[in-house]
Amino acid sequence: MKIVVLCGGLSTERKISFSSGTQVCKALRAKGHQAVLVDLFDGLEDEPEEVLKNPAVLFDELPELKPVVFDGVAPDLAKVRADRKYKSPSLFGLGVLEICAAADVVFIALHGMNGEDGRVQATFDMMGIPYTGSGYLGAGMAMDKMITKEMVRPAGVKTPDWHSYHGVTAKDIDRIASENQVPCVVKTPTGGSTIGVYIIKDEKDLKPALEQCLSFGSDVLVEQFIEGTEYTDAVLGDKALPNVEIVPKQGGYDYQNKYQAGATTEICPGRCDPEIAKKMGEMALTVHRTLGLSTYSRSDFIVTKEGEIYFLEVNTLPGMTPTSLVPQEAAAIGMSYEDLCEYVVEDALKLRG
Repeated sequence: MKIVVLCGGLSTERKISFSSGTQVCKALRAKGHQAVLVDLFDGLEDEPEEVLKNPAVLFDELPELKPVVFDGVAPDLAKVRADRKYKSPSLFGLGVLEICAAADVVFIALHGMNGEDGRVQATFDMMGIPYTGSGYLGAGMAMDKMITKEMVRPAGVKTPDWHSYHGVTAKDIDRIASENQVPCVVKTPTGGSTIGVYIIKDEKDLKPALEQCLSFGSDVLVEQFIEGTEYTDAVLGDKALPNVEIVPKQGGYDYQNKYQAGATTEICPGRCDPEIAKKMGEMALTVHRTLGLSTYSRSDFIVTKEGEIYFLEVNTLPGMTPTSLVPQEAAAIGMSYEDLCEYVVEDALKLRG
């Protein structure tokens, strides 16, 4: 099949998306597919004129995949914008929609805003382009942690208590700080890879965290802090996979610890009571179904020392990097990385082919 692996984009998870996309593209080529890696934002602007006139030729040429090395630093999105040659307000780079329309299916390896939030999916729905993962509505709801919590709590999923704030400005910070107790967690509700997440254990750190959060947008989520062990549990198809226990070697499970090889110990299956593992899987399935998600998702949890399970958030386009969690969970049931990528493509064609 002719497959576009769409990655990059313009989100705080741009670099991680390149790593995911490159690995997926390699795996699909190993399965015999004509897979081409395309950056959503920069598109084909560096390709010669003849390719821009007929992007489908790239499926025959299969450009070489460059190795991706994670540097542990979040991307400078202002520089990414400034460096783009194609001066357009569109988030779709030059030739992106054309080559996607020429493909049999698009494997969406985007993460975060402008990719995981349903807008790309809605565009493809309107154009009749088959794509992997959840549809626009489920993706949009899952991207917003506030909406997700509002949706899943009535379905019986325990989640930390929270306060939601919309249209926040600097003058609201004193009031918001007075309405919340420390310890707590301050989050930008549409962030990912723990960017824009601040664990507050001292009152003096609350206002600065709120100020930092405003650099990502005007909505702020302040959540009850739950002490415990972090786990993640993926859904593939309509079944929960074995969970992963996450143990950072230093500090918390932040941006660098998530993606720097060796920075975190990940144990699959996790070292929890079988009943807790079963309940966690059931909660992940409930989240997946309640939001109307498709093919795969990955829900994050905290389990207290008393065995209470709290759902934190769900990812509709989980990372597919060498250190990512869903491939580890799939491997625990005997599914190789290449077979996992193939499954995601085949399911997309069943849903939208």
